[in-house]
Amino acid sequence: MFLTFDDGPIPEVTPWVLDTLKTHKAKATFFCIGDNIKKHPELFQQIIDEGHSIGNHTFNHLNGWKTSSKTYLENVEACKQEIELHTTSTHLFRPPYGKCTSTQAKALERDSQQIIMWDILSKDYKPSLSKEACFHRIERSASKGSIIVFHDSLKAEKNMKYALVKTLETFNEFTFSALKQ
Repeated sequence: MFLTFDDGPIPEVTPWVLDTLKTHKAKATFFCIGDNIKKHPELFQQIIDEGHSIGNHTFNHLNGWKTSSKTYLENVEACKQEIELHTTSTHLFRPPYGKCTSTQAKALERDSQQIIMWDILSKDYKPSLSKEACFHRIERSASKGSIIVFHDSLKAEKNMKYALVKTLETFNEFTFSALKQ
């Protein structure tokens, strides 16, 4: 099973996620926004130092369907360069909102980027969804090999904290691994 986190790192939430993963001896993949890496380099380094994988989530969380391919790909490259200031590059990429055009996807693949989507979206960011409902989305669909999306963001914090702990406790027979970079 693969736990993934989008949108961080941010100091208000990401340290709690890292501590929780450590407590449960779990690894995850963090799809980071370049601007957040730039603002919080020590936290980005902590993710790497603790053995988690990292991926590119654009520099400014752009929606590929609403952004020209040129601008979108430049934004992906800006995030890639920010990542490379701190560690070797990653070939893992997740489009914000799960949206990029076929032109953008082909260009990313030519650049050896592996687009990582998911099979379970916790929807922890939805204020209209209860924390229990977020977990139930995971509970009813998760199986070995599932890629689950959480968000290490303020918007998702309440739901994510509950759903992450419940996921780690409920599926403790599975190994929670980071995606291979």
